[in-house]
Formats: sequence, structure tokens, C-alpha cells
Amino acid sequence: MNSISVTKQRDNHRINFENLLLVKSKIFDFISKNTVLVIAATLALLSCFIVKPDEQYIGYFDFKTLTCLFCTLAVICALKNIHFFTITAKKIVALTGNTRTLSLALVYITFIGSMFLANDMALLTFLPLGYISLSATSKEKYMAPVFIIQNIAANLGGMLTPFGNPQNLYIYTKFNIPTIEFMGIMIFPFILSIILFTVCCLFIPKEELTLNNEEDEKINTKKATFYLVLFAMTILMVFRVIPYYVCLPIIFAAIMISDRKALTKVDYPLLLTFVCFFLLAGNISRIEIVNTFFSALLEKNTLLTSILSCQVISNVPSAILLSEFTTNYKELLLGVNIGGVGTLISSLASLITFREYTSHVKGKTAQYVGLFSAFNFGFLIILTVSVMIFL
Repeated sequence: MNSISVTKQRDNHRINFENLLLVKSKIFDFISKNTVLVIAATLALLSCFIVKPDEQYIGYFDFKTLTCLFCTLAVICALKNIHFFTITAKKIVALTGNTRTLSLALVYITFIGSMFLANDMALLTFLPLGYISLSATSKEKYMAPVFIIQNIAANLGGMLTPFGNPQNLYIYTKFNIPTIEFMGIMIFPFILSIILFTVCCLFIPKEELTLNNEEDEKINTKKATFYLVLFAMTILMVFRVIPYYVCLPIIFAAIMISDRKALTKVDYPLLLTFVCFFLLAGNISRIEIVNTFFSALLEKNTLLTSILSCQVISNVPSAILLSEFTTNYKELLLGVNIGGVGTLISSLASLITFREYTSHVKGKTAQYVGLFSAFNFGFLIILTVSVMIFL
């Protein structure tokens, strides 16, 4: 074998090795960003070996919930692409003059956004705004508390509306809860949450700040109006005014024509997570021992069982799983919403905040987790005790 052939072989081996490393890197990156999905998919697959696939599988999936989630995420991505939320929020933040009012503005923007955008999308939209605002005014020292309170506001702000949190949409649809009754169940913890995170913001010092002047962006009025009409259609679908099988093709086609890039930015891992948990919950509900265990726990105290479940497996999968074993949707609804605060994994939205913070601030992960836990468990205890007293 001549030297040229040896060199080519070495080059090929090197290229293959580099490609292998690249593939491994992408796999690890995907797992780190979508840990809950990977766990859900693994558990769902394992459950299929216990409960063999049959005709009952198709009944596991709530296609209306999946459709509502997809349409909402798609429209929000389209609005984000024209900088609708960022421009609107910047105009509000520009009115603030100190760190306390800036923090209140950021938290309330996130809070209000979660009521209409869903908690994870509100955080993905407004956490970057918080980073830009604080870093541009050299107030990075307040980033951790502001991010944490934004996270709490997003998780708890979305509790009032059926589409504010993914678990709300699922429970609202599964149990066919009347809208007025739904909001009536959630109004007390909702108001209490507002009071609590407002008080937290008041502890942030009033330090004067000046935002750097940025180029004045303008919203594309025609596109914004068009997407807001689609968003209104999505809301009507959630409230059962328009059938989901009518909305889906209309919204998909409209966004495909106007901004197909928005469809590529939809949080498909979140949708797949729902699919996996539908499959897992459906199979688990058919295992007699597990069925008996969860039924007994929920019969004793649905509220506490659902809250504790969220701390271990997150609020969305808890809602899907536990709904198979109880008809007490009132306590289940309260539990999976209140349970969204607590541990880092109690809500998918909390993982989004953690990822956003650590991407900007290096070397302070432990401090962040400690402060996050102090705030979240404080909220969890106050809300749980209050709801148990007034339930």
C-alpha cells in the first residue's frame, strides 16, 4: 500500500471520527435540552412491553388537546417572528425608571403573557427581554431574583385560563369543565399568587436606571392583525366554539402561506412529550396494581397527591397520569397548578428559566438553585395551606 493510500485512509478515519463526535454531541445536546421528553419516551416504550399494543391505544390520545397546543404554539411563533411581543414589552419597560418598577414590569408582562400565551411560551418570549433590560443597565445582580419571580408568575399566572397552562388545557378538555366553573375554581389561588409575587418584587431596591436607546422598531400592523385573528380563532377552539378539526387545517394553511418558518419553530418536543405521556398514562391505567395504588391515594387526598406528584414527575405528566384515576377534577386542577412551583422539575417552564439563566450567567448555578428553592417552596407552602383552609 503506497503512502497516498495510507494518507487517504487516515483522512477518512479522521473524518469518520469527527462525524461520530458531532453526532454524539448533537445527541447529548438534544437529551440535555429535552430531558423530560427522553424520560417520557423511555417510560412509554417500556410500558408497551407490559401492556401489548392493541385497538385501545388509539383511545389514549386527546387529539383536541394536541391540536389546541399545536395551533397556539404556531400562532405565537408567527407573532414572535414579527417581534410583536418584544416590541410591545419594550415600550412598556421604557416607561420604568428604576430597578423595582422594571422588575414589576417584567414580572407582570410575563404574568399577563402566561394567561394568553401559555407559561412556557411567555417565558421564552419575556426572559430574554429581562436579560437585555438588566444587562443594558448594568443591573445583572438582580437577574436571578427577577428570573425566578418571572418563572413563578408564568407558572401561576396561567392557572386562571384553560389555555394558560398545558395541564389546564388537558383537564379542561378531558372533564369538559364549564369555563365559568373552571375560572371559579382557580380564582382564589390566582389572586393570592398576584399578591405574593408583587410583594416579592417590592423587596427589590429602587435603583435608578437608564435603558440604552435602541433603534425604534415598528410592528408590521397587517401581519400582526392577521395573526391576532388566527389567535382569536385558536381561543374560540379552546372554548369549544369552533371544532378543532376545522381550525387545524385553516391555521396550518394560513401560517404555511404567510410564514412557514414559524412552523419550524414550534415546540415539537413539548407536543411529543404529551404524546408519550398519553401513551404512558393509558398503559399504566390498565395495570391493576398501579390502578389500585393511585386510586387509593387520590381517594384519600387528591389535592396533596397531585401536588406531591408534580414535585417528582412535573405538572403536565401528573395531570395526564392522575386524571386516569380520579373524577375529582377540582382538586386535581388546583393541585397540578399549585404544584407547578417547588422543585426545578415541577414544571417544564422552570427548566426553561434555569436553562436561560445558566446560558447567560456562568459559575452561579448553586446560588441560583438555592434562591429558586427558597422562593418556590415558600410559594408552595403558602398556597397549599391557604387552599386547604378555604377549599
